[in-house]
Amino acid sequence: MSTAYIVEAVRTAGGRRGGRLAGVHPVDLLAASLDAIVDRSGIDPSAVDDVVTGCVTQAGEQSMQVGRMGVLASNLPDSTPAVTIDRQCGSSQQAIQFAAQAVMSGTQDVVIASGVESMTRVPMGSNATLHMKEGLGHYKSPRLEEKFPGVQFSQFMGAEMIAEKHGFSKDDLDRFALSSHEKAIAATQAGAFESEIVPVEIETPEGEEMHTVDEGIRFDASLEGIAGVKLLAPDGKITAASASQICDGSSAVLVVSEEALKKYGLTPIARIHNLTVTAGDPVIMLEEPLFATDKALERSGLKMDDIDLYEVNEAFAPVPLAWLKHTGADPDKLNVHGGAIALGHPLGASGTKLMATLVHALKRHGKKYGLQTMCEGGGVANVTIVESV
Repeated sequence: MSTAYIVEAVRTAGGRRGGRLAGVHPVDLLAASLDAIVDRSGIDPSAVDDVVTGCVTQAGEQSMQVGRMGVLASNLPDSTPAVTIDRQCGSSQQAIQFAAQAVMSGTQDVVIASGVESMTRVPMGSNATLHMKEGLGHYKSPRLEEKFPGVQFSQFMGAEMIAEKHGFSKDDLDRFALSSHEKAIAATQAGAFESEIVPVEIETPEGEEMHTVDEGIRFDASLEGIAGVKLLAPDGKITAASASQICDGSSAVLVVSEEALKKYGLTPIARIHNLTVTAGDPVIMLEEPLFATDKALERSGLKMDDIDLYEVNEAFAPVPLAWLKHTGADPDKLNVHGGAIALGHPLGASGTKLMATLVHALKRHGKKYGLQTMCEGGGVANVTIVESV
């Protein structure tokens, strides 16, 4: 079986809801990352066999196969194919895995995995709620209702269930949220994100500017401020401060074969070591990364101590905390440059976004193995293990 390599990985800086990226159409936002991945890698644009794009809310400005629309808006030739996929929050991590599988199978040599989500312009869940409001049906079919009577599939409820199951207090969650901001602040001030961020031109009241800094980071974050945020549920433990931020953004990862490395004179930054996806309880839902990680380590022949850095998506603070508790992983290796609580979670773009941060962090810190995992709606989780080269 062929080996799949990552040559380059990029992301836009996150934009807050209604913030600095609100004026950018998601198709153009995706095109910015596609252009950057081609420019920075030096790949011949005509050599790209396919573009796999993750996007969760495929409606409105993100409808009509947004991956293909992004290609047409980019500098890639119109002859470049594209496909848009939805594995909920893990959509673009799955895009990486599909790209890697295509390369490893020998059917393709150069594939761009990418993701986009403008949560400002295409609100989360609007692809379902707008149909419901018009009386056009509900995703929960009669057979699904029969299997899960009266069950509301809710990530918010799932996160609260995880906090309760694993014994985390509100203070535990608030302290984790603060650490996310502190690490993101330190990384930003140290220039750790400069190699991965794609500048995006935006219009501001002062004129045109380049958006280059993650807008969600609270540089004045304090435990007192975080602790004072209103609970999402009256008897719960989670607040908006201990949950991922609604975010606009795009990202991309170039995955190629060894033959393509030689043919196009490319320099790899990582080798894809393991691809895993599992599914479990759809009600607690967000706990699956724990068990997916067990399977990925078993299949890869690695132990947790072999992994140098982990990116575990901070959808809600209980998720990475439960992952640490279950795996016995070193907290100092987790999300070392901050996570989605500070940097934002642009749904379909988060998978390739986290990979961009992971591979550049491995290089920056001189580390070897990195593991990335995402909790996903419906009780699914992806795990990808990479080796820095």
